[in-house]
Order: sequence, then structure tokens, then C-alpha cells
Amino acid sequence: MDMKITFPGNKKVAAEFDGRVVMTDQPREAGGDGSAPAPFDLFLAALGTCAGIFVLSFCKKREIPTEGLEILQSAEWDEAAHKVSKVSLRIKLPKGFPEKYRESVISTANLCTVKKHLTAPPAFEVTAEAA
Repeated sequence: MDMKITFPGNKKVAAEFDGRVVMTDQPREAGGDGSAPAPFDLFLAALGTCAGIFVLSFCKKREIPTEGLEILQSAEWDEAAHKVSKVSLRIKLPKGFPEKYRESVISTANLCTVKKHLTAPPAFEVTAEAA
């Protein structure tokens, strides 16, 4: 997938792809306007929403009602390393969720493509060229 990254002002950064624009901004305390999520916030949201689409699809495929289904995500921050050391996802199952699927829905959440890219990261290449 190709993206164009642009800089629309102050600390805003935009990613343009597939006819869409995803805006990011820094919080006010970091010199931004706080008008959009920070890039790292989107990264964390990608983890939870990726697991979420797998869990939602699991339930829909089995015609399990999804009212009340949610995932609560938390991240533990390692100050010394200046990065997240642990991400926890707690799947809140809807009333009447079949007990026989409890372990399967956890396994399904673990299929998240974003998570897979963290466990086996891609190679990165950064270059610069004159305008």
C-alpha cells in the first residue's frame, strides 16, 4: 500500500491513501493543537480495532449476538525504555455468549494482523531525495 505523508500545519501530519486522509496531531502540551489523535495513539488503536474486527467476525459467523461485546485495552508504559512494555486486551463477552467458544474467541483475537507485524516486524528502509 502506498501512502503520501503531508504536513498541513503546526504539528499536524496527514496520511493520504485510497482516497482517504488520516489526520494526526500532537497534544497541546507537546506543542500541537490537539485536533486529532497522535500517531502513537493511532498505533495503539490499530491493535485494539484489529483484534476487534476478528472478534466481531467470529461472533457474526456463528450468529452470536454482539450487543454488549467490547474489548478493553490497556497499555503499560516502561519509562526507562520509553515504550510500551505490555498491551492487555480484555474481551467483555455479551450475555449468553456460549462458554464453549471462550478460548476460541481469545485465539481469534490473537490472529490480529497488526499484532503479527509486531511479533515478526518488517524491514524498514528510509531514504531522502532532493526536491
